Amino acid sequence: MQLSDKNLREKEFHNKLQSRTKGRFENIFYKAIYNSNEDFFNFLELNSSNSDILDYGCGVGSSLEKVIKFKPKKIIGIDISEVSIEKAKTNCGLKSNIELYVDNCEKTKFENNSFDIVYGTGILHHLNIDICVSEILRILKPGGKLLFIEPLGTNPFINLYRKLTPKSRSIDEHPLVNSDFKLIKSKFHKTKIKYYGFLTLVFFPFYTSPENSTIFKILKNIDQLIFKMNIFKKLAWSVLIVAEKH
Repeated sequence: MQLSDKNLREKEFHNKLQSRTKGRFENIFYKAIYNSNEDFFNFLELNSSNSDILDYGCGVGSSLEKVIKFKPKKIIGIDISEVSIEKAKTNCGLKSNIELYVDNCEKTKFENNSFDIVYGTGILHHLNIDICVSEILRILKPGGKLLFIEPLGTNPFINLYRKLTPKSRSIDEHPLVNSDFKLIKSKFHKTKIKYYGFLTLVFFPFYTSPENSTIFKILKNIDQLIFKMNIFKKLAWSVLIVAEKH
């Protein structure tokens, strides 16, 4: 497995991250984008049956455990971190249609046109976006779909927080910006980008469990109205990207 200097830094960072016994402080904020995960898994539930699927940067297998319930033909998880893959093997158990490998997402071992769906959460912004999007395009079957949740790099307040907490992130990560979306759109068709996490993040102390919170439901609906205006999209925390190969 050939790795660039950047790949090696990411590998070291994520091995250390997954070796920790305590979770990151930032985890308390993720409830603000709970609805992005809802949309993510709703898509997979509708499209995974009898499909060949790749979990691209699978981490410890959290998504794999859910997606296997949607009855794919086969699902493979890859990650650059050996620590993550070992934890994923423990978490997922011995399931005949789940395969787990240490691999470089920028240059995978898979043949052309291998997968119906390639998905991931918070992985593209750790990679060379041009290289990895081309790699995903190569390994997707014609008509295959790309599905990713990624952080957005245009909210100045979130960017300030990122600068103030450098130890919580790798030095090479780059939350996505408009030029990254233009790149994806240039290589795929039927590309859709949905924005999340403005008011739900601003007011996150006022609700606990987003699944059962009336406050969260109101805030997420207002967010979606706000994000219909392009000027407000830059204030979002994250995006859901869905694209289809020609």
